[in-house]
Amino acid sequence: MNTPAPVEVGLIGAGPWARAMHARILAAGPETRLTAVWARRTEAAREIADTYGAVTAGSPEELFDRCEAVAFAVPPAVQAELAVRAAKAGKALLLEKPLGPDLASARAVADAVAEAGVVSQMVLTKRYQAETRDFLRRAQEAEVTGARSCYLHGAFLGGEFATGWRLEQGALLDLGPHLIDLLDAAVGPITSIRATGDPRRWVEVTCEHENGAVSQASLSGSVRLPKPRTRIELLGPGGEVVYDTSVIDHEEGWPVLRAEFAAAVRSGRAGELDARRGLRLQELIDAALR
Repeated sequence: MNTPAPVEVGLIGAGPWARAMHARILAAGPETRLTAVWARRTEAAREIADTYGAVTAGSPEELFDRCEAVAFAVPPAVQAELAVRAAKAGKALLLEKPLGPDLASARAVADAVAEAGVVSQMVLTKRYQAETRDFLRRAQEAEVTGARSCYLHGAFLGGEFATGWRLEQGALLDLGPHLIDLLDAAVGPITSIRATGDPRRWVEVTCEHENGAVSQASLSGSVRLPKPRTRIELLGPGGEVVYDTSVIDHEEGWPVLRAEFAAAVRSGRAGELDARRGLRLQELIDAALR
């Protein structure tokens, strides 16, 4: 049986997340090969490209010409604009959350993906962990009356991830997609959602689910903790089902993400974590804000 050729991926973005994750993981292969990098800061793009033997593209269109798939590691507004162009160019998309800075831009990306018929996949990092998948399997077997959850860290207090859009939009748009995605998948489809508080400091989200369960989520990027904390407790008559990322080795998820994206590109069939899922999460966040 012949091994498929590595998917040639172009990377848009050269910030801390691009350096820490996208470039390193995509270049490591064997399922993918990093072929080109473009960023508005040419020197930053060149530094990444030179490290991994890729080309520094002079424009997004030049990057599109040098790859068959595009990975994004840029602010939501930039992703929303360039992802539409990449989809129209026929490129598969590896997309960050949130899909866009607002619902309209997220819908434009999802519509462009659907119209072009290209493969898309969201970088919802926790979904590629074995522990997360085991939790979701256990959740399907549980009768859930209610759920408590949190996603808390102090990245907004300073450092290279305290970037403009995160500080302006806060935890709901940045951390919310991860936790809302897991609650929607574990407890059941969310039918109503509302948020209170200040997303730049602390926000509480209450969800009502299709099966009658109620869940709550606490979100903050502005609290000092020894390490980021993500925890979900599903509670019901049969006992509790707990998910806690303190026991997870996050490095184990990246090869899974890479392999599943490459397999989707080669088969031409996206998985469940595609742009439509990204749009679903953006719709829920928009509803919570209203």
